[in-house]
Amino acid sequence: MGQTNIKNKKLNIVLAGQANVGKSVIFNYLTGLHQHIGNWAGKTVEKAEGTLHYKGYTIDILDLPGIYSLSTYSLEEIISREYIAIQKPDFIINVVDATHLERNLIFTLQLLELEKPMVMAFNMANLLKGKGIEIDAKKLEKILGIKVVSIEAIYGRGINNCLDEGISLIKRKSSRKFLKYGKETEELIEKLTDSLKNVKTAYPKRWVAIKLLEKDKQIEKILKEKNPETLEEAKNFCSELEKIHGHDSSIAIADERCCLVSQIMSEVMTTKKPQKMGFGEWLDNLTGHKIWGYPIMLAIFTLVFIFIFQLGNHLSSFLEEISSGWQISFQNIFGISFLSLLAWSGIESIIALIGIVLPYIFPFYLCLFILEDWGYLARVAFLTDNLMHKLGVHGKACIPVMLGFGCNTPACLSCRIMETQRERFLTGFLVTLVPCSAVAVVILGLVGKYIGIGWVFGMYSFVILISIVLGMLASKILPGEPTALIMDMPDYKIPNFKTIFLQTWLRLKEFIFIAGPIIIISGIIIQGIYLAGWLTPVSDFLSPITVNWLGLPAITGVLLIFGIMRKELILVMLATLLGTTNFAQVLTPIQMIVLGLVSMLYIPCVATIAALWKEFGWKKALGITGFKVVFAIIIGGLALRLLNLIKII
Repeated sequence: MGQTNIKNKKLNIVLAGQANVGKSVIFNYLTGLHQHIGNWAGKTVEKAEGTLHYKGYTIDILDLPGIYSLSTYSLEEIISREYIAIQKPDFIINVVDATHLERNLIFTLQLLELEKPMVMAFNMANLLKGKGIEIDAKKLEKILGIKVVSIEAIYGRGINNCLDEGISLIKRKSSRKFLKYGKETEELIEKLTDSLKNVKTAYPKRWVAIKLLEKDKQIEKILKEKNPETLEEAKNFCSELEKIHGHDSSIAIADERCCLVSQIMSEVMTTKKPQKMGFGEWLDNLTGHKIWGYPIMLAIFTLVFIFIFQLGNHLSSFLEEISSGWQISFQNIFGISFLSLLAWSGIESIIALIGIVLPYIFPFYLCLFILEDWGYLARVAFLTDNLMHKLGVHGKACIPVMLGFGCNTPACLSCRIMETQRERFLTGFLVTLVPCSAVAVVILGLVGKYIGIGWVFGMYSFVILISIVLGMLASKILPGEPTALIMDMPDYKIPNFKTIFLQTWLRLKEFIFIAGPIIIISGIIIQGIYLAGWLTPVSDFLSPITVNWLGLPAITGVLLIFGIMRKELILVMLATLLGTTNFAQVLTPIQMIVLGLVSMLYIPCVATIAALWKEFGWKKALGITGFKVVFAIIIGGLALRLLNLIKII
């Protein structure tokens, strides 16, 4: 395949490596804006593809998920190994963090076992001196049998050399080198490889033999269908290996791999007395501290949210000021008719979309990616791991949950960072319970303005407590156990703002493509219902819930419909339907709290429902939506009766 592609001047390469090694920086450097972010077919795992024109070649680049092994513990691991084996890329660029080489080499050895042309991108080698470490790259190259190219990804140095070495590699058809394990293990691998001669799979024979000794379920399933006799033989070899090592054969293979890496490190690495503790190490110790880490985390996120909401409010006011006279101008040109009002509702929805994206989602993503590239989000995941485990997930779930305070839609999409389908769904469910910035507008404009900021904090605390309880219940109901948090703690580094802005733009684009059409279409539909005069019948139909159970004015039933499109429309429509912006004249304090609570817990907006549908399927999306509607109404009614009983306002 490689030679054919060389002649056609078209190549297909992959970037493979563990998390936080600089793969995304390299991918963005090579592809720029010529990239597409989507999902793997039938999966909820993110797929990043791009195209590069280099020295007459058209190169398609795929950034594989950041993983730590090629086992079957997660979807990302299965996808990565299947792609390399079945799609047969022309060569692999294995990106490693030079400052944590030993840990990275364990994954490198597994990639080498797939017997594909490979180049090692030796990233962050410039930081070794400060840590008192020296790596002999030439000796490492000789041991592994692959080219080792030193790069500084954040500065774009040496990346093109990886491409040159890869192209040169497939031109010269270099022979592959097998790294040998211990004597007894190697003998069993060779015997099993020999038994697999007549078994055809997409994977190399030696790799299949190793995976059988690791008791890989997917490979065992393939062998059961193709050659059950060989599978039985493999099980006997596993028992033999377990007798030699004294523990499970999968652990024995992992031990062999670790021993091999230790031998390699002893040959290529020398250590000197490190320089005195730098600012980065001091900051790492402080922000990851079991006591001081939490107030620092709280302070950082308080500053982030103040920045986002202050900037968002200014930008939102500026955009409102610009677009304030557009409706009158539109009506002067097209007049007032059923069709023109529908057309204006579509334009108004576009303006509303811009009013969400620019003021709130853009700065939120920007801050999030700065914190991630800086290295702080890994510390947040570590600090929140205990709490998140009580909710049935691990520390990484705090990232989508925090994102949910800005907007639930991108937060649902970011649930892909979780390893298992169960944890993705649980995190998605938790995200929909988080009050987004649109809900904050309703709560601050209604409860904060007329009752007091103390009630706002009380309502947020109540909703957060409910979210914790519901998360714990959901984790008990859903089958399965939370996985342990396995992620490396990257060193603090200066953020790469080119990569950050590019990632921010790609996320915004994804949000606009998902939410945009739905917001516009739903806006036109709701305006059509309004113009057709169906809102009063709808209000009457919903009055047993709104009036009898929630104790609200009958017309607020309409707000529950308009709130589906955008939560902040609840305030706009409330003013329109009640004929005043002074809500204290038409609503009692208790009614304001009940309406605020229902708004916080009620159905997520249509854009969030669309994101849930995309990530988890229509059944789960509708299940979460239905649950939230019923739950919000129940809590609202109970709150009304409790507040009337205790009479504290």
